[in-house]
Amino acid sequence: MSPSTEAAAARTPSEARARLLGTATRIFYAEGIHSVGIDRITAEAQVTRATLYRHFAGKEDLILAYLDQADRGIRAQVTAARDGSPSGAGQVRAVARSIVDGIRSPGFRGCAFLNAVAEYPDPAHPVHRAVLAHRQWFLDTVTELLARVGDGDGVAAGRHLVMLRDGAMAAGCLFDPELISETFLHGVEGVLRDVSEKISARPAHRVENARPAPSQG
Repeated sequence: MSPSTEAAAARTPSEARARLLGTATRIFYAEGIHSVGIDRITAEAQVTRATLYRHFAGKEDLILAYLDQADRGIRAQVTAARDGSPSGAGQVRAVARSIVDGIRSPGFRGCAFLNAVAEYPDPAHPVHRAVLAHRQWFLDTVTELLARVGDGDGVAAGRHLVMLRDGAMAAGCLFDPELISETFLHGVEGVLRDVSEKISARPAHRVENARPAPSQG
């Protein structure tokens, strides 16, 4: 076998896997997971079932690869948003804008993770666990950013922002995405304002508590 033939053979499996994963991603996101069978995925990816099983143990493995790819994409999106601003508040706004970009994009069908977990309600199922792991990462990330804004206190604000995001992702494919996006960004500003107001209230509280004790003399 010539070097060029060997190189082509080496590329073939990864190309087939990419085609399978790309096809599954498109269909799972647009139509759901349970309603889509292996035969349809292999047919649209133009591969055999044997090829699919060379790359994935089964449909569940393919679903987990789909969610892993979505997770990696969102992590990269958040990293890029964070890199674009030096301040915590600016990074929160940038992450929020990246979410809005998704809501406004053609073919938006909501959050891939919320959609998936609705089909896999069993907390012990690997798909359910993958969704929870992704959501925990996102909660930890926005909590960390809001803690920078709030001088160490971002827990409640982080939960608030995640709930706003969930609502926007669910409503974004049902109603006018521009209206949903505007409402979501307004809500994020409210979270930032609330955190800032709590900081502003702290010095007065400290001063009041720091009053010197009455003289005993």
